[in-house]
Amino acid sequence: MFFDKETYVNRRSELIKKIGSGIIVLPGNSESARNFKANTYFFVQDSSFLYYMGINLPDLVLVLNCETGESILFGNEVSLEHTIWIGPQEPLRSKAYNVGVYKVLSFDKLSDYIKDYLNITKIHFLPPYRISTTLLLSNLVGLSIREVSVNSSKELIDAVVSQREIKSSEEIDELEQAIGITKEMHVKVISKAKPGLKESDLVGALESSAISAGGRTAYPPIVSIQGQILHNINYTNELRRGQLLLGDFGGLSSSGYAGDITRTIPVSGKFSAKQKEIYQIVLDAQKRAIEMLEPNVLYRDVHLAACYKLAEGLKDLGLMKGDVKDAVATGAHALFFPHGLGHMIGLDVHDMESLGENNVGYDTEVLKSEQFGLKSLRLGKRLKEGFTITVEPGIYFIPELFHEWKSNNVECAPFLNFPTIESYLDFGGVRIEDEYVITRSGSNLIGEYIPKEISEIEQIMN
Repeated sequence: MFFDKETYVNRRSELIKKIGSGIIVLPGNSESARNFKANTYFFVQDSSFLYYMGINLPDLVLVLNCETGESILFGNEVSLEHTIWIGPQEPLRSKAYNVGVYKVLSFDKLSDYIKDYLNITKIHFLPPYRISTTLLLSNLVGLSIREVSVNSSKELIDAVVSQREIKSSEEIDELEQAIGITKEMHVKVISKAKPGLKESDLVGALESSAISAGGRTAYPPIVSIQGQILHNINYTNELRRGQLLLGDFGGLSSSGYAGDITRTIPVSGKFSAKQKEIYQIVLDAQKRAIEMLEPNVLYRDVHLAACYKLAEGLKDLGLMKGDVKDAVATGAHALFFPHGLGHMIGLDVHDMESLGENNVGYDTEVLKSEQFGLKSLRLGKRLKEGFTITVEPGIYFIPELFHEWKSNNVECAPFLNFPTIESYLDFGGVRIEDEYVITRSGSNLIGEYIPKEISEIEQIMN
C-alpha cells in the first residue's frame, strides 16, 4: 500500500459510479519467466491494478461489482513452501483490508464468480498487453484469444483515463521522488562521461545510482553516442572526443511512478561551435513549448510551436529554407524531428499507453494525424489542470532518412537544403526532456532542476 485507505476506496467508488452497471475485471500482472519458470524478470505490476488496489504482488485479480458496489480481490495466500524461498509475508487478506477491500477469495473461485454474471450483465475489462492476461480473460469470458482485445470495454477505458490522467497532490509527490532518483542518475552520467569509456560503463553507473536510491530504472536506458537512433539501447560503443552523448533514462520510485528525463552532453566536456548551435535551437524550442503550458491549450499546438522554433533555427543555419510555416505544415521539419513533443507520464513512463494512444492522447475534438512526424505525437488534446507531461524536442541527423527523402520526398524538398544537411550526417542527435505538471494558471517543473544550459553542463563536466 502506497497511499492511505481512503484514496483507494474513493478511486474504486468513483470508477464504479462512472461505469454504473456490470462487472469490472482488473487483472494484475503475473511474473514473467526469462528462460525458465523460477528465473523471472523484475516484477512490474499492471499500473491500473496498482492505481485502484495498491498491492504490488503477482497473480491477483480485482473485481468491482457495479450492481452491488462490492470490491473483491481474488488471489492466494503465500504457501509455506513459497515462504521458505521468499521469507514470511503479510497475509494477503491483511493487505486487502489496508486498502478497504474486505472480501478476499481464493483465485480458483474467480471463474465461477464471473460465470454467475456472464449471461446477465456486461463484463468490463481493459485491453490486455500480456499473453498471460489475454489467456486469463479468454477463459473467464469465453472469447477466443483474438476476440479478447477487440471486446475490451471502451466505457471502462474512458473511465480509467478520466481518473488517471488527473494527478493528485500525493501522486505529484511520488513523481517528485522519481525525478529525485532520476536527477542523481543524470548528474552521475554527466560528471562521469569522458573519452575512452564505453556506453555500458555509464549504464552501469546510472543503474547503480537508481538501485542505491531505493528505486529502479523506469525503462531500458538510452545512453548513446548515436543519438540519431531514437531508442538506441546498444551500449557497446566507446566514447570519443568530439562526439555527443544522448542520455534518455529515468528512475522508478518504490510506488511505481516513473521519471523520464533526457540530456545531451559533449563527450569532451565542451560543446563545439557546431554542437552549440544545434543544441541551443533545441533548448529554445523546449523553452517556447514550456511557456505555452496551461489548461485548455491544445498540446498539438504546443508541439507545432516547438516545430516552428526548430525550423526557424535550422533555416538560420542554412539547413532549411522557404517559409517556416509552410515548411512545418508540409512536414519538412520532421526530417530532423520525427517524433512528438511529449506524452503523459505517471505510473507508466508513457502513461496508460496500453489503453491506446487515441484513447489517452486524443479525443473527438483532436484526431491523430497521419503525417510523418506528427503521427508520432502521443498527446494532442487539450491540457487540463493535473496533467503530468513530458516536453522533449529534438534535432537528429538520420542518414537513412536523409537519403530516402533526398531521392523521393518531392513535397518537402523545396524546404530542405540537402547539400548543407549532408555535411551534418555524422552529427548524431540532440534531445532535451523535462517533466511538467499543469497547474490552474500555467505549469510547474516536476522535481528539482537538472542542469541543461550549455554553460551548466560544461561546468559539471569540467
